[in-house]
Amino acid sequence: LSFFFSFSFVFEGPNTGRSMASTEDKAASKENASSWKDSFYNPRTGEVLGRTASSWALILLFYLVFYCFLAGMFALTMWVLLLTLDDYVPRYRDRIPTPGLVIRPSTLDIAFNRSEPQKYEVYTKELESFLEKYNDNVQEMNSECTPGVYTKKDEDQEKMDKVCPFKRTSLRFCSGLTDNKFGYPEGKPCVLLKLNRIIGLMPDGDPYINCTIKKDNPVQMHYFPREGKIDKMYFPYYGKKAHENYLQPLVAVQLLLTKEDYNKELSVECRVEGCSLRNNDERDKFLGRVTFRIKVVE
Repeated sequence: LSFFFSFSFVFEGPNTGRSMASTEDKAASKENASSWKDSFYNPRTGEVLGRTASSWALILLFYLVFYCFLAGMFALTMWVLLLTLDDYVPRYRDRIPTPGLVIRPSTLDIAFNRSEPQKYEVYTKELESFLEKYNDNVQEMNSECTPGVYTKKDEDQEKMDKVCPFKRTSLRFCSGLTDNKFGYPEGKPCVLLKLNRIIGLMPDGDPYINCTIKKDNPVQMHYFPREGKIDKMYFPYYGKKAHENYLQPLVAVQLLLTKEDYNKELSVECRVEGCSLRNNDERDKFLGRVTFRIKVVE
């Protein structure tokens, strides 16, 4: 009998322990699931994510007031800043004392085969499109100005009503009117040069454009208007809003290349000379000057 009881104890003991562990695991699992659900919504206290409805209302109200205050502070500071700005003139104008010099076609590498129209038409079409606003019938609507004299507005004027005309015909052989190919088929291409706009700029002296080519034998060039002059009457510029319809004066340069110059890459440097504008700043290669390359294939 004692043997039977001892055998029964040994045989049934492990199963009973396993059953008790399983019951405890299920209870713990249910408790965890209940705790996880209560963390989102507790039906006993009515809390959502650990807060009651009144608590959520108070914290949302706090953030609403807080962000409205920040938005109001931002709007106030922007309003005060805008009060210090002028609608017509930038607050700071001492960063760029000298304008840059840019060319059209708008590339620093001009290369084409003069016997293949599709190669140079990309340049001539750009020049034609750019010069449309300089057509004489458009420029005749502007007021005549006195050459060699700055064109200034009166002190009590907010806007500059007077715009000096720059007629396309003054570019002569580079105007595209007598030759809509701008000399490219003949290997004598034209490029257009202009100064960037700077409000209030009035250069001393008589500014003009001078171009040089880095080679042993000099290349002859024609300038339009004559001698590449930029007349003072186109200065000063008063800004896009105050000086509507203003257009910068242009200088056209025609490179009279010869057969010796064909199939070679030539480096051309153009500078603003004869005035107070700087053209030798080593840190800015485009300040008062521009360098471009041209190659004509025969």
